[in-house]
Amino acid sequence: MRELPGPRGAPTLLLLHGWTASADLNWFTTFEALGRRYRVVAMDHRGHGRGIRSRRRFRLSDCADDAAALIDVLGTGPVIAVGYSMGGPVAQLLWRRHPDRVAGLVLCATSRSFASSAQERLGFLAMGGASFAARLTPDVARQALARRVLGTRADDRSFESWIQREVQRTDWTAVLEAGNGLGRFDSSGWIGSVDKPTAVVATMRDGMVAPARQLALARSIPGATVHPVQGDHTSCVTDPGRFIPGLLTACASVTSRIRPRG
Repeated sequence: MRELPGPRGAPTLLLLHGWTASADLNWFTTFEALGRRYRVVAMDHRGHGRGIRSRRRFRLSDCADDAAALIDVLGTGPVIAVGYSMGGPVAQLLWRRHPDRVAGLVLCATSRSFASSAQERLGFLAMGGASFAARLTPDVARQALARRVLGTRADDRSFESWIQREVQRTDWTAVLEAGNGLGRFDSSGWIGSVDKPTAVVATMRDGMVAPARQLALARSIPGATVHPVQGDHTSCVTDPGRFIPGLLTACASVTSRIRPRG
């Protein structure tokens, strides 16, 4: 877990990272900008990074429960849950399972569902297989996975070494199970009941989560604002100059609509 104190009395953002990444891998470009405005808590999901290791099969709902438990331990009160890619379903489930822990939602590069056809489901299995292969051929596969996850050539050797250290922390069995969980996730039957301020950061050149899916998510949530970013699925890392302004605007939109407690 990473925590930035932020200004006194600032709202708390709970950052929820994407599939195969870790909190630091997903969010490191944003920490400075967010930390100037908010208290920031970034957690690693089960099997990812430094997250919980469990013999229990990976479930997105368990990740949401872990997030709720962390909120309670830190005593932050209700948070703005900021979910990226897989972190989007975790944020949605956090609201559904623990609505009193959520003050608002910022959903980035994510969707109500990720696989509606057999071909898409096979795609998730294939990516999970690539993750599984990293256990069998760690040096080559992890380097390739690091580049795929971050969408970068990683020409800076020190940066590449850091990426690989983060990737090596991952439990690949859990990652494979997480991919399967993403393929099964579908919030379309209940996401329209969200009653907290919500913003959607839509990555408009995304080849992994189609922009149409992201915009459909926004239309499904009453009052949700849309903040387009002209970047791909890894723009949080590879194009922070475009992504961070959109993220900040989305967070400010949600913050401005949160009703004071009590």
